[in-house]
Amino acid sequence: MTDKSQKAIENMFKVNMGIKKTERVLIFTDGFNSGIKKTGKRIYNTGKKYTDYVQYIESNPTECHGTEPPEDLWEAAFGSHTVNELKKQKLFQPLLLKKIGEKKLTEVENIIISNKKDAVAAVIALSYYSTSHTRFRDMLNKICRTRYASMPLFDEKMLSGAMTVDWKNMHERTKDIARIVNRNESIDIDCPNGTAISFSIQGRKALADTGIITKPGQFSNLPAGEVYLAPVEGTANGQLVLDWAPTRKLKSPVTAYVEQGMVRKLEGKEEYVKVLEDKLNEKKENRNIAELGIGTNDKAKRPDNILESEKILGTIHMAFGDNSSFGGKVSTSFHQDYVFFGPTVTLISKKGNKRILLQKGRLHLK
Repeated sequence: MTDKSQKAIENMFKVNMGIKKTERVLIFTDGFNSGIKKTGKRIYNTGKKYTDYVQYIESNPTECHGTEPPEDLWEAAFGSHTVNELKKQKLFQPLLLKKIGEKKLTEVENIIISNKKDAVAAVIALSYYSTSHTRFRDMLNKICRTRYASMPLFDEKMLSGAMTVDWKNMHERTKDIARIVNRNESIDIDCPNGTAISFSIQGRKALADTGIITKPGQFSNLPAGEVYLAPVEGTANGQLVLDWAPTRKLKSPVTAYVEQGMVRKLEGKEEYVKVLEDKLNEKKENRNIAELGIGTNDKAKRPDNILESEKILGTIHMAFGDNSSFGGKVSTSFHQDYVFFGPTVTLISKKGNKRILLQKGRLHLK
């Protein structure tokens, strides 16, 4: 491991999360590949220098982004007493399957509130499949005030790339963009590849993913660098032309036609059409236009890994599926992002005034 990579790992504990010696930290991977496990163990071994209470778990893969993690991670994060009580009240399985109503969800939250002292202070989630859009992450943040770093698809190269960003400068840039977006009520997007979509953001709040997770209840990706929000359900119309799958460039573009907030049709000759169509057909909620993200990390460069590519300064990304953990109303065990290059992003205020935030991939803050 290079000195630059080791410094990035040490900064995770010092700069990104501000871990204290007495805090309990959970680090987990899902054993998806040897690279993730290797990186997880390196982070764990470094973590021993910063806290006396660090646990490392290799769990089973969930097979999809946004799916709730397995029981062993719930026990490690929330405590075995919490999980046992959820099982006793027959709430645990519906919670894992995201088939739980609001009344039952309140019961779950009350059990977690009663036992929140058992929860860990910080989580470093290195699972291949993302836990960002799960009740697991959301309740750790909001109820237990756990700090949470989500690192799906992470690989070691990021330690000497996107993780070397000037965190202070990126923090300020990301916050500035979020403030500007939050002054507006709708967004128009156009990209050189034919992508053209518009939607309302009225009543929704743009959040800043800055990589600084030092305060109780904070959440961020690592590497970080985006402003993200949930478009108002049912308002998105247009088309999204996908040039990149999450981990590779597509052989030919795939077009997703969007009407009233839902992907109505996919078109293209690329084999990925079948893969995505199968996921969208599993549940109607999977077709939801779930997220707009705006990249803010000037050290992020790689287009072939969505964890990093969605952070690239001058890009945007859109997601299908779940948005329930960041202000939306759709809960489903699926959330998939797609990155778009060279976008022009026009913000429209309540009075109809227009402001260009990105023009062909160039950021305009003034």
